[in-house]
Amino acid sequence: MDDHALVRSGLRAVLDATDDCQVVGEASTGEEAVALAPDVAPDVVVMDLSMPGAGGVPATAALRAAMPEVRVLVLTTFADDGRVRAALAAGATGYLLKDAAPDEVVRAVRAAARDETPIDPRVARALLPGGTSHASDGTSAAAGVQLPPRERDVLVRIARGLSNRQIATELGIAERTVKVHAGSLFRRIGVSDRTSAALWGRDHGY
Repeated sequence: MDDHALVRSGLRAVLDATDDCQVVGEASTGEEAVALAPDVAPDVVVMDLSMPGAGGVPATAALRAAMPEVRVLVLTTFADDGRVRAALAAGATGYLLKDAAPDEVVRAVRAAARDETPIDPRVARALLPGGTSHASDGTSAAAGVQLPPRERDVLVRIARGLSNRQIATELGIAERTVKVHAGSLFRRIGVSDRTSAALWGRDHGY
């Protein structure tokens, strides 16, 4: 969803050229996107943030409220902290910048469809709670955090973008147990959501 026809045309060409992606609709405003989505039932919506009318953030929130199964991948020129946080808080699954290579966009769309969290590394640092160094024994030297082995296992997989169900399958434990470990992990490293945990983990070498 983008107000520039040329951008929409380029995205359509890139996505339709793949074997597993098909563009089912286009919109030039957030309101059009929200109105169109129920009719075309997309798996992933590629959303610009700066459009006429309400814009991409309110449109993302409205889409996620009306169709929770739809994943929203932001594709924008803005990399500032405020817009990144606002988009993710509204329910965006991923966040890319418009100068991303075509193959990066395709990979991000596929990742979003798998309920993963594709985030452009150039905006990722804005979401980190702090600290950049990582000791080889699993301790964050900046934050002084020592992760128990199971929480470390969960963090590694969150950083890969896996869902709780996928993590449970890989570790051979119940999904409910994964949620318990994830909640404890979030409190330990000082974050409140999976995206921040994933970014923290990636920045600390997990």
